Amino acid sequence: MRHLIPSWIRVPIVFFIIFGLTEYVIDSGDQPAFIVFPAVLLFLLLVLLILIAIEAITSALENVMLHKLDEEARARFLAEKENAYKFTWIKNTYKKLLGSKPIEEESEIILDHNYDGIRELDNNLPPWWLYGFYISIIFAAVYLLRFHVFNGTNQYEELETELADAKTAIEAYKKTAKDLVDVNTVTLLTDATDLSAGKTIFETNCIACHMADGGGGIGPNLTDQHWILGGDIKSVFNTVSEGGRSGKGMIAWKQQLKPLEMAQVSSYVLTFQGTTPANPKEPEGELWGASTSEAPPQTTTDTTQAVTNQ
Repeated sequence: MRHLIPSWIRVPIVFFIIFGLTEYVIDSGDQPAFIVFPAVLLFLLLVLLILIAIEAITSALENVMLHKLDEEARARFLAEKENAYKFTWIKNTYKKLLGSKPIEEESEIILDHNYDGIRELDNNLPPWWLYGFYISIIFAAVYLLRFHVFNGTNQYEELETELADAKTAIEAYKKTAKDLVDVNTVTLLTDATDLSAGKTIFETNCIACHMADGGGGIGPNLTDQHWILGGDIKSVFNTVSEGGRSGKGMIAWKQQLKPLEMAQVSSYVLTFQGTTPANPKEPEGELWGASTSEAPPQTTTDTTQAVTNQ
């Protein structure tokens, strides 16, 4: 068998078989076992060195044997080796795995059983089937040891772990992905690019009701500290998304604008706070406080500023 497969193919095949069995038997989580356990790395390196040493020693012994052969025997040996390296062994291996006898030799395995001239052959089970059966037994033994003796992680536990990791990754992604922003995750945008985009959206869709300077027209004044539906970024975002008061407020923009665009225009709206418009409209709503913070609205006692809540 050694002459059927070159050493440069044989050594990697044996090594990776041992490597795969090691990774399968040792439960090391998401990382390879040789990274988690240094002893495994040392074991694999030792195996590789042993394989290389075996090949080197065997080759040396083969060369010694060749020198002892006569010219005819040496030529015959080298010819057989060359033919083997041409992979003619594949056909021979297939025949061996098939395990069937040639037609010329079937007389040796014919049974006495005869039915209407049909004779039965006493064939053995094909070697490929037997080898597969033995491999399945070995696999079952390894499986038993790993999951029922050493309590390795089963598929259900792996699935639960992967789902938990995926959920965590999704939540982390949502916190940084502007396109997935919603009323619960929106934050005040201060980047010049976002505010510029918000200004463009405002000038395209909002100045008809709020004026270009935010002083208010049909819609309320956006420069004072009075808000009908709240003056923090989440409240403004929700108003832009879902609309104002039913029947008389602003329309919902969630069908026309993307979440990021609503966050941009909401952040731009809050830049009007403290500015002085040309023709400011009278305050409407409740006093939101000294700044556009997340603080709850405070109802003013000044009757000249009090209006009907939405």
